Amino acid sequence: MTAGSGRGVDMRTRVGTVALSNPVLTASGTAGRAAELGAYVELADLGAVVVKSLSAEPWPGNPAPRVHPTPAGMINSVGLQGPGIQSWLADDLPALVERGATVVASIWGRSVDEFARAAGMLAGARGVVAVEVNVSCPNVEDRSRMFAHSPEATAAAVDAAGRAGLPRWVKLSPNVPDLVGIAGAAIGAGAEALVLVNTVLGMAIDPRRRAYRLGSGAAGGGLSGPAIRPIAVRAVHDCRAAFPTIGIVGVGGIARGVDAAEMLVAGADAVEVGTATFADPRAPAVVLRQLHRWCARHRVRSVRDLVGSVHEGQPVVPLAAEHGVGAGVPGAGGVEPGAVGAGVPGAGGVEPGPIRDGRGAGASPPEAAPVARIDEPDAQAEDTVLLARVRATLDAIDQRVALQAEQVGHLADAMAALAAALGSERTGGDTGGGAGRDRRGAADGPGQAVERPI
Repeated sequence: MTAGSGRGVDMRTRVGTVALSNPVLTASGTAGRAAELGAYVELADLGAVVVKSLSAEPWPGNPAPRVHPTPAGMINSVGLQGPGIQSWLADDLPALVERGATVVASIWGRSVDEFARAAGMLAGARGVVAVEVNVSCPNVEDRSRMFAHSPEATAAAVDAAGRAGLPRWVKLSPNVPDLVGIAGAAIGAGAEALVLVNTVLGMAIDPRRRAYRLGSGAAGGGLSGPAIRPIAVRAVHDCRAAFPTIGIVGVGGIARGVDAAEMLVAGADAVEVGTATFADPRAPAVVLRQLHRWCARHRVRSVRDLVGSVHEGQPVVPLAAEHGVGAGVPGAGGVEPGAVGAGVPGAGGVEPGPIRDGRGAGASPPEAAPVARIDEPDAQAEDTVLLARVRATLDAIDQRVALQAEQVGHLADAMAALAAALGSERTGGDTGGGAGRDRRGAADGPGQAVERPI
């Protein structure tokens, strides 16, 4: 299969102004800073490689242990460890360019000035097609409140990233009561794409030791993997409904081709594969291959036909006149809480409601994003019982393979924990069986609860 198309399926897509050969990317924080995955996949065949978030200066990250497995994913507190952009440009980017990778550089900062400095250092960088602005980091100018939790701070960081002279994608947090409002603020500041979503705040405690399992302690970490996929799908869905023409990249728990298809139908132009890469470094290529096969099986001629197709013909309910997308942004009105996080204690406390577009009462509903039906099969073929059985069998095989891979990963984790426990008993220590594994290129959050979609 070629990167762009094959066997009648056109895999090409576009995120904002950035054209991609296919919609499967790596997620920042899970694929390293350079060509680490090159030993397992052809990097040039992926839609893009999104590198681990980088700051203007080197940053040590959080103390170990930094990663711990969960029943449906993992929790991490790596803390944005990195060598700084200057070192990355000299030592890591050339390897990606040599392998023909399409590179998206992810940046972070502790202040608006640090975002500006990081972005400025990327200006003119060979092979970099876009900058992903990771706003899930503490703002030292606002009592270390996360940039991603404030419309104003998010907008300021996105605006500062304009110094790169590259298309700006902004990676947003699901840990807010009004994701659509913050997305609107980012778009107003110049973002041409939304990356949805970063990790969900979580914590892991060893009850035997009465101690935290992660080195970040009481700050906790970021939950990622299949457990958060429904949250990511909802975020993509609601933002596509609110912003029909904006670029959207879906990320969170994607491990199979059908997961990617679901995210595209919800409204994503592309997807990022993250946590699955820890279990199998070939995961991005596997998802791409499975997505291509899924499209061929369901007679989808172009992945663009999937994008946002769930919204086709759906009514859009406007907000009341006094509200608008961009809550808290001067001149942008405010948005009523109730999108992602609605009904969750501490996340706005409102029940999920109708889709809202923030254009005011009495406004005409926006036109749905141009989509095509994904299932217009030949009637005779569709009536063929044998063909239907073959499809069902292939879907069942896909599900069994994915489940077996997940079970193997859990078994490996359990064996490692058992070995560690036995070793501890022999030496008189008590490690608590925590997962102290780390790997170059994991996740984010300098000394803070980390939000990273891996």
